[in-house]
Amino acid sequence: MPDVTDGTDARPVRVLLAEDQGMVREALAALLSLEGDLEVVAQVARGDEVAAAVTEHRVDVAVLDIEMPGMTGIDACAEVRKARPGTKVVIATTFGRPGYLRRAMESGADAFLVKDAPAAELAEAIRRVLRGEKVIDPTLAAAALSEGANPLTGRERDVLAAAADGAVNADIAARLHLSEGTVRNYLSMAIQKTAARNRAEAVRVAREKGWL
Repeated sequence: MPDVTDGTDARPVRVLLAEDQGMVREALAALLSLEGDLEVVAQVARGDEVAAAVTEHRVDVAVLDIEMPGMTGIDACAEVRKARPGTKVVIATTFGRPGYLRRAMESGADAFLVKDAPAAELAEAIRRVLRGEKVIDPTLAAAALSEGANPLTGRERDVLAAAADGAVNADIAARLHLSEGTVRNYLSMAIQKTAARNRAEAVRVAREKGWL
């Protein structure tokens, strides 16, 4: 791990950026590269490319968006933890939802920031996680505490996510290797827990709260 405290001979911190919007990713890379102690060594546009790139480029800190093709940044964080445990993970997202924060921390993220924060704040967060600190947007942390834990179980989230594109119970059952009756039960529980009237509304509520 690089020395980020002092010393002119310390090598730059090796950073990976994972963001599916090319212009946003390149702008962020340019801003971080202005920091003398940071070096963006890899950029990916898909969540399922993160773990391999982190390993290949010996990344110190991975900065991940949440909503990406292939895999979410939260799931990619868990993959990074397995592939290269010493790499720190910073989630930087447009979606400042309390449920996302809880899930990111459970996946092993070291920091959670919203993208409207200044680039200097992200750079400082990178330095702080390398010092062993946890960095969380304070407003979002307060919201997460007041919101409470995600009431959906892992299987309820799986079934609700599979229903998000309008799939019928038979298709969901086949996709998740469940019986149709089990799918109906999971959907019923998800609808009840989100206080929704139907599965479409349950999907919307769960997404808004960051539970899905």
